[in-house]
Amino acid sequence: MLLHGLGATGRLNWLTAFADLAERYHVVAVDHRGHGRGIPTRRFRLMDCADDVVAVADALGIQKFIAVGYSMGGPIAKLCWSRHPGRVRGLVLCATARHFTSRYPVLTRAVLPGAVVGARIAPKLVMSQIIEGMLRDISSPEAKEYVRREMSGADPAALAQATRAVLRFSSRDWASSIEVPTAVVITTRDTIVPTRRQYALAAAIPGAKQFEVDGDHFACARKQTGFVQQLVAACDHVNLAAA
Repeated sequence: MLLHGLGATGRLNWLTAFADLAERYHVVAVDHRGHGRGIPTRRFRLMDCADDVVAVADALGIQKFIAVGYSMGGPIAKLCWSRHPGRVRGLVLCATARHFTSRYPVLTRAVLPGAVVGARIAPKLVMSQIIEGMLRDISSPEAKEYVRREMSGADPAALAQATRAVLRFSSRDWASSIEVPTAVVITTRDTIVPTRRQYALAAAIPGAKQFEVDGDHFACARKQTGFVQQLVAACDHVNLAAA
């Protein structure tokens, strides 16, 4: 089960990895609430996203799965385990942490009072600003159009709520109780989720194995970073340990 990061979609987050993972596994990527083609919501909560993942598994007849979470998907994956422990065979946690802080103005604005109200009053304007911000470092016109299409269904109010939920999340008190096989994929040039917090997450989970990627927080979208190879290796490790 591939669980994407804040503001992304399943296809945006995992596009470069689908083919390699599908050679080994039955792969399912979801869009979380308020993101892409995800369920519309008036109140975004990470625990609801975790319950949604299990509901998707139920609908597909999947009894147990490995939860693979990127950034925001990391908390959702961990919540899948804590709320539905019998369903999760293992965890692969990528570019994520036990807790988060905001280092970017766009994230800070999203948690200010009135951000959700403003997004509901002028959703097209807010969504346009979010999308253009994501496109800033993309040069290919085809790639820009793909991102615009993927992001077009997102709800800016839900994205503001999701940002707030991520920044308030913490598993510091219970990450050490995770007892399923776990791999942590660490993006060593990350400035959004500081690398030290990614290492701290790996150290907190008993037996967690580390896989390092020489890339920043957007390494998942760049084949040259080696992210896909390390992701596959992490999934293989967890799958073998859970057998």
